[in-house]
Amino acid sequence: MLQGALAGLAAGGLYAVLAVCLTLMSRLVRVVNFAQAATGMVGSYLAVWLVVHTGLPELAATLGGILLGAGLSAGLGWIVCTWLAETDTGTRSAVTAAVLLLLISLSFILFGNKPQPFRPVLAGPAFQVGGVVVSQVTVATVGLAVLVALACRLLLGRTAVGVRLRALSERPTTAELLGIPAKPLSIAVWAGTGLVATLAISVVAPSQSNDPTSLAMLVVPASAAALLGGFRRLDLAVGGGLVLGVVEGAVAQSDHLSLVRYFLPLLFIVALLLWSQRKEVWDAAR
Repeated sequence: MLQGALAGLAAGGLYAVLAVCLTLMSRLVRVVNFAQAATGMVGSYLAVWLVVHTGLPELAATLGGILLGAGLSAGLGWIVCTWLAETDTGTRSAVTAAVLLLLISLSFILFGNKPQPFRPVLAGPAFQVGGVVVSQVTVATVGLAVLVALACRLLLGRTAVGVRLRALSERPTTAELLGIPAKPLSIAVWAGTGLVATLAISVVAPSQSNDPTSLAMLVVPASAAALLGGFRRLDLAVGGGLVLGVVEGAVAQSDHLSLVRYFLPLLFIVALLLWSQRKEVWDAAR
């Protein structure tokens, strides 16, 4: 059980990173980016293609893939900021859902529908806990999730750029009247989250199911983790991702419960939604 739980931390770290990105997108640019993992998937797939078909060194290919993921996300952000600036959050989020499906379809056309021959960015054990090996990938993803959350908190709370970003999220019209460059800052948020998401997926993909659909749909458990913090709190997004990964890993060790792990993110989302609406339900029952 402990082995499974610690193994699940690698996936949990990835969920946490993506959940932090989703939370930032929701807070700062008023969109739930359902294409968050899909842009990372395309970027990481490009890195594999560059290594296999052009002989490019792995490090250079990985950096190229990460930059592509950031560029795809920035391009999507530019489209949203240009033509959907005045729309509500639901409409903007629906566009990213369409982009999710588009990127999955394009990946089938460009790369096929089978897992790619990823070469590990990190490999081998980092340390042991009670005789159970903790991998370098686990340490990297958990560390990245915590680091990104802390860095974003410092950025938003203690820098001039952070003040401008918070002004845009809370009073966008007033911020623009004061001369704050809304569009460039918003696109920068899209690009930054795309870069972080692609980096995390590139690290974890060699040790996970890495077909296009599996990687793109990582947005589902990430959304479940972000929902724990109401798409507002970074600390709860990180905690939710890690807990979800640990529970999935532990459940996978049981022959009777192994299938349940595929439904855990959905159950997590339903439970959180019901809990968030408990007051209205109880008031109506009275």
